[in-house]
Amino acid sequence: MSGHSKWASIKHKKGALDAKRGKIFTRLIKELTVAARAGGGDPDMNPRLRTIIADAKSENMPAENIKRAIRRGTGEEPGVSYEEAQYEAYGPGGAAVIIDVLTDNKNRTVGELRHLLEKHGGNLASANAVAWMFAKKGYIVIEKSKADEEKLLAAVLDAGADDLQDDGDNWEVLSAPELFAVVRDAVKQLGVEPASAQVSMVPKNYVKLEGKVAQSMLKLMEALDDQDDVQHVWSNFDISEKEIEASLA
Repeated sequence: MSGHSKWASIKHKKGALDAKRGKIFTRLIKELTVAARAGGGDPDMNPRLRTIIADAKSENMPAENIKRAIRRGTGEEPGVSYEEAQYEAYGPGGAAVIIDVLTDNKNRTVGELRHLLEKHGGNLASANAVAWMFAKKGYIVIEKSKADEEKLLAAVLDAGADDLQDDGDNWEVLSAPELFAVVRDAVKQLGVEPASAQVSMVPKNYVKLEGKVAQSMLKLMEALDDQDDVQHVWSNFDISEKEIEASLA
């Protein structure tokens, strides 16, 4: 890639998004429950819940699953109570990692994260050790083959996006977090379904990884992504197309 090989883009290339639909549903159910508990079950009055419902629908989650998760959040149905937490870490080659979790047992989750990090050449870091290296942004990935550049650029800028970046096979759209849903909807109104769309922690600078270190980093990201309590993982690594292809072999 000519850009920075964002993990969302790499997962799309690896086909992991389709292969892990059960994991995606589990993540979304937790997010729906927590959003409903924090801001109520009415999406018109709860922007966070409205965004997650849209995400769930885009993943073809059944409507009843969505309603049930919201009812658990509002207390209308029994369910597990989840806590939100964010952990910071270092991966192979000194790459910075931010891990968002929803868990019913922080001690268990921290222990499992520490084990995964150490197994793949990383370690947990103290609070604010790496967070300053990232900016919170709306982040949308669109395959170039699915969108006309001029129409896409006009649509996202009119919706308030900050930038449209070229990342090889994809376009990346960045926006302020509060404008994410508006910009994403502008993309969809063009008849384009994004490859990835979420409010993300976008790195301010990148660490170039190669060879065994790059492969170890990819394995770590996959392992963290597979952990049951992990909702999102971000990192500032930069890996070449050649390294991604090698990981697919």
